Amino acid sequence: MAIRLYDSLTRDYKVLGQREPGAPPVSKEHPFTFYNCGPTVYGPAHIGNFRTFVVNDVLRRLLILEFGADQVRYVRNVTDVDDKTIRRAREEGRPLAEVTKQWTDKFHADCATLNCLPLDPQFEPTATGNIAEQRRMIEVLMQKGHAYRTSDGSVYFKVASFFGYGELSRLKERELQPGAALLGKPQSADADEKEDGSDFALWKAWKPEDGPVKWPGPAGAADGRPGWHIECSAMSKTLLGETIDLHSGGVDLLFPHHENEIAQSQCCNGVQFSRHWYHSEHLLVDGKKMSKSLGNLYTLDDLSPKHASPADIRFALLAGHPRKQLNFTLDSLHAAKSAVKQIHDLASEITLRAHSSAYPLTVFNQPPHLNSTWGAFGPVRDALCDDLNIPLALGHLFGVRNEDYVRSMVRSSFSVPAKWENDFEGLRKVIFALGIRFTAPQDNLFAVPSDIKLLADKRWAARQAKDFKTADALRKELAAAGWAMLDGKDGYKLEPLKK
Repeated sequence: MAIRLYDSLTRDYKVLGQREPGAPPVSKEHPFTFYNCGPTVYGPAHIGNFRTFVVNDVLRRLLILEFGADQVRYVRNVTDVDDKTIRRAREEGRPLAEVTKQWTDKFHADCATLNCLPLDPQFEPTATGNIAEQRRMIEVLMQKGHAYRTSDGSVYFKVASFFGYGELSRLKERELQPGAALLGKPQSADADEKEDGSDFALWKAWKPEDGPVKWPGPAGAADGRPGWHIECSAMSKTLLGETIDLHSGGVDLLFPHHENEIAQSQCCNGVQFSRHWYHSEHLLVDGKKMSKSLGNLYTLDDLSPKHASPADIRFALLAGHPRKQLNFTLDSLHAAKSAVKQIHDLASEITLRAHSSAYPLTVFNQPPHLNSTWGAFGPVRDALCDDLNIPLALGHLFGVRNEDYVRSMVRSSFSVPAKWENDFEGLRKVIFALGIRFTAPQDNLFAVPSDIKLLADKRWAARQAKDFKTADALRKELAAAGWAMLDGKDGYKLEPLKK
């Protein structure tokens, strides 16, 4: 089953990787190209930001399972120069680069904590590292009549010059036209010099409050810095080409950021910017929008003292459908902890069946084999591939561990049938796609399967009844299944036998 995803532009579902007739299919030479708007690094990212990044990590993992890692080219930018980063550097009396490095490093650490796949530095470009590319695009837009220079040396995009402006955000349906202040306010505070209230900044002329932050401007423009929107268009073009397969981000970026990206990219390059647009919805906390004033704006560091593991937090951020608002509460962390334990226990049981004896669950932290084997977890894959329907996928995942499935384990003896190998490989793919990482100590990696617990209880009852012949027979049966039963004064302990 191919990955089918809702497209925010066409308002329809489309299969990822299906290109226009005559275009080369996805391959090593023509990989699937995927751009995700990254963080603005002036402070720690909050869990609302990370909901989007974790959703995109799952999408990237699915694409790897579909096409292979060498056929997926994923780019996520870092915005390291804008009003917020400059203001933070000015307030702290530190160089801009020092401030943004601090918070970029923190973002990377948080991504690693949540088990998001790392990025090659080449594919995590910064705005300050691509000034020349942004200048070139601005110069082309000016030459084509889509941008103009103001008296202070800034450059603005002329929204009225692009007929398709507003298609992504449905401006016409909301009776908002280029020429009016969009959503009741201009797109930029620097509105005095603009020809039209809807035009947006491509290049901002230097102002005293910018301090030492400035670069030579595009031809005919003043020294200054790029506007926010142009960086993504320039970096996407440089690393992925003029037309990409997928562009994603949070729904808060749909307008004006993504709308502006389409306008400036297509006016500059003369071709379609992105074949597919995908947006994830907001994260609410206790039913309300996050804000510092309400005291419900959580970072990962805020949640650590509340005894939530990284896997619990990641699961909580994935628990709802990405295109629907998700309500995060501290109670949802407790539910997530229980769900992660269920996945851990299922992995333990299937691993024991597939390998006859104890086998490190850290194998689930490694990329799975790229084949068509999903075993009993085919429905989980189908749900994930159908518009990232994570709630349905989780329902199928936990449904596997039902009474019939456990009974089939009991009946299967302790051989290594192909069924368990297939289920083991399928579960590896599911856990890889969800990004669940097992980090428990080695001696606590294995839950006791239900049938093993049943045998142990029978043996303990026989021993208490002084039926030592039956107890010895059951001990041998447990050993054949890969378990040692250690008797104590008031109970017993089960340990997996080493290979």
